[in-house]
Amino acid sequence: MTALYDYPKSTLLKRVVPKTRIYDRVQATTALKDKFVAQVDQITWRAKLAPETINLPATKSVPEIQVFRVTLKSGAVHDDVLKAIDRAIPFPILFELEQDGQIQIAAAHKRPSAAEADKWVLSDHLRSDWLPADTPRSALPVALNLSVLYEQILTALMPIVPQTAESLSARMDRTHALKTKEREISQLKSRLKRETQFNIKMTLHGQLREAQADFEHLKKPE
Repeated sequence: MTALYDYPKSTLLKRVVPKTRIYDRVQATTALKDKFVAQVDQITWRAKLAPETINLPATKSVPEIQVFRVTLKSGAVHDDVLKAIDRAIPFPILFELEQDGQIQIAAAHKRPSAAEADKWVLSDHLRSDWLPADTPRSALPVALNLSVLYEQILTALMPIVPQTAESLSARMDRTHALKTKEREISQLKSRLKRETQFNIKMTLHGQLREAQADFEHLKKPE
């Protein structure tokens, strides 16, 4: 499954979004503005996936999906920058990050807050690998409404095998647990390289094997 989509012509907008609009909406700090200036060349509202553009019914949690192209000055963009754009725009967003002929897709699970009206709750951002910008694009997934489309778009970015009847929230939780376990494995490997005492090395080897088994189970449960 790919996360790089060929958006129908009826959805395309290609409108430049001034950075100042984002700053004003989120009351950006000087540190955040500095990240935008250093990392972002241009933000373009590339497409709008909505009932009137792709003929799919809206839902309360997903009234529309926006696609933003973010042209980068450097090869990386901090999550704080993406979170600021997400906070400024009251709809789920799919980001296309572009730099030096390569493209990366990113998105957070964004849902209306149950506690505060007009507020949105954001997960950490999921990101695809970097791909050549001319990589062939796929048609949007077949869906009954915008919520189902959004779920499929997010699932395509997850490094896990989806399970039957597993909710989107459960998939996101498993993805977060997988990333946490991945960091644990990396730390254990680093400790093993530095450790010189045999008994401690054996203990670390055992912990690493257990962590790797947990990782594989999280990625693809039996």
